[in-house]
Amino acid sequence: MPKDKEKKEITKKSDFSPRVTEKATFLGEQSVYVFNIPKGQNKTEIRKAFEKEFKIKPVKIRTAGVKNKGVIYRGRAGIKRGGKKAYVYLKKGEKIEIK
Repeated sequence: MPKDKEKKEITKKSDFSPRVTEKATFLGEQSVYVFNIPKGQNKTEIRKAFEKEFKIKPVKIRTAGVKNKGVIYRGRAGIKRGGKKAYVYLKKGEKIEIK
């Protein structure tokens, strides 16, 4: 990536939204939180945004890509866009309040 282009920081809450699934709920009980994030973000940027948003330092962060998915809506084929998700691990006993 050229040096003159700067990466967009995660600033809006919509860029850093919680992922609400059965698996994410189960992991939340074990101090692991799952978030949807923009595709271009790396772990360092996610860590900075998380610390800024929740004022807690994560132990580790893991990321995973979400593939595109084919859908049929009203008889027409389409694509549900994928994305990226981040698993944020906290120390045992630490909790965050997700609004």
